[in-house]
Amino acid sequence: MEKKPLVEKKYLITFILITSLFALWGFANDITNPMVAAFQTVMELSAAKASMIQFAFYGGYATMAIPAALFIRRYSYKVGILIGLALYAIGAFLFIPAAQFQQFSFFCVSLYILTFGLAFLETTANPFILSLGDKTNSTRRLNLAQAFNPVGSLSGMAVASVIVLPQLLSDKRDAAGQIIFDTLSEAEKADIRLHDLAIIRDPYVALGLIVLMMFIIIGITKMPNVAGDGTSSSAPSHRHTLCRLWYNTIYRYGVLAQVFYVAAQIMCWTFIIQYADRLGINKATAQMFNIAAMSLNLCGRFIGTFIMRYINTRRLLMIFGIFASIFTLGAICLDGLAGLYSLVCISLFMSIMFPTIYGIALEDVDSEDTTLGAAFLVMAIVGGALMPPLQGMIIDLGTIAGWPAVNVSFCLPLLCFCFITMYGYRTYCKIKTT
Repeated sequence: MEKKPLVEKKYLITFILITSLFALWGFANDITNPMVAAFQTVMELSAAKASMIQFAFYGGYATMAIPAALFIRRYSYKVGILIGLALYAIGAFLFIPAAQFQQFSFFCVSLYILTFGLAFLETTANPFILSLGDKTNSTRRLNLAQAFNPVGSLSGMAVASVIVLPQLLSDKRDAAGQIIFDTLSEAEKADIRLHDLAIIRDPYVALGLIVLMMFIIIGITKMPNVAGDGTSSSAPSHRHTLCRLWYNTIYRYGVLAQVFYVAAQIMCWTFIIQYADRLGINKATAQMFNIAAMSLNLCGRFIGTFIMRYINTRRLLMIFGIFASIFTLGAICLDGLAGLYSLVCISLFMSIMFPTIYGIALEDVDSEDTTLGAAFLVMAIVGGALMPPLQGMIIDLGTIAGWPAVNVSFCLPLLCFCFITMYGYRTYCKIKTT
């Protein structure tokens, strides 16, 4: 039997344009993470208050995913994408007055609005990519598109590490390693604060201009009407859709698997620096291990997408889950650099998990239910705000039964990977018996 092409020619331009959006939200995610530490110093905040940056970021996803899905059900994927890009650009440009007024709450509101746009884009782009071709290879197609997400993430990390953080005057230290900013007068601090907030602002403004350019390109490009958006058919009632989604066990457990995956991803990437710090590695060097992990994740996306030509996606999810669990055990049980290398290697096997869980969960969902189903899978991103604080509390204990607490803390991502492995196994067994 002739194999269906991954992307048909008639959808190629649309596929390329929508795929470019995956890099855009990857950039936003990973340039924002280091800003927590930057704001904590320059605005003289407590760690708890500085973490409101992440709360605002994830809160935008949680707030807007369902409204975005309901909007798309009424209108179209293209309109949803344009709304997402507009909100993204507005949030980025709001960094200009935020830096001018030097109000931390203004920055949080800017990010909150920016992630309204990201919620629209993710709720729209993922099911749109799934619909651009034959359903039998939709998960592989989504994995290919999602492979460009870590490209954006690496770019965001690079901009933060090379352009933003080194230029922050508030982080300069004396010969003893103490931050000089803490010893300055209020007038001197005000000058440095004005400089540093401008440094933080500039990448977001540049990002807003790029997003605005994408808005224009997509706005003038004709895009196909496909199943699942408001142009293809009249939308069913929300109550009936929710009932069908709830009784679809593969979908229901897929949402839970996505919560666990995002929690594991954020834990593995956030606490690499703490893991390395215990080994006496400075933060600048530790960030290089983070970049190495993201690079492996990028390679894994392309490798995994290729392997899916020969191995069922559900089985591959199970295999990658097993290897992720093994390397997580290495991070827990091995002391020294061997444990750190194991922690970095987890990212290779996390690579396919988000798009694969997403694709599997929606495989048996009716086309008219796809957009609302996609919204709950996007809302699962809030998993990144649930378990990492618990891991941080474990790390703060210092040692547990004589073993470094930072090592023990990775029992949490291990539990997540075990659930994902089981999800891959159960869904694979289900298609074998049907």
